[in-house]
Formats: sequence, structure tokens, C-alpha cells
Amino acid sequence: MNLSIVIPLLNEDESLQELHDWIVSVMQQRGYSYEVIFIDDGSTDNSWKTIERLAAENHNVKGIHFHTNYGKSQALHAGFARAQG
Repeated sequence: MNLSIVIPLLNEDESLQELHDWIVSVMQQRGYSYEVIFIDDGSTDNSWKTIERLAAENHNVKGIHFHTNYGKSQALHAGFARAQG
């Protein structure tokens, strides 16, 4: 695997699909193997449902869900611990 893209987020439901599509487009154009790890840091919108859907549609997408907001540092830590690229 070439790249792990770790993305902490809070209440970003409206932008996740566009971000996902842009990342996939760039990775495919460049021929990179990759994973995208979205870390939902206690969102109160539908961010986690969107992450679950994206992961079901694209095996390169993974998600981590915090039920409470722990902050960007903890979210990044969790994402880096899971990253394989």
C-alpha cells in the first residue's frame, strides 16, 4: 500500500462524499494503492452513516467512530495507529 490518508472530522456529513470522490479520483489517476481512514470525532449529524456507506461501497475506506468528541489529536492518534500505508 502506497498511502494512508487519515482524516479526522466532526459534523462533516455534507462534504464527505465530495472529499471521498476527489481522493479516489487522484489515487486512480496516479495509480496509487491507498486507504482512507475517516475518524468521526463524536459527530451529531449523519457523518458516521455516510462513512459506513462509503466503506461499504469502497473497500479502501475505513472508519473509526468516537461516541464523544475527544479532539483532533486523539482522532489522529487513532487513525495513525490503524494506518497501514
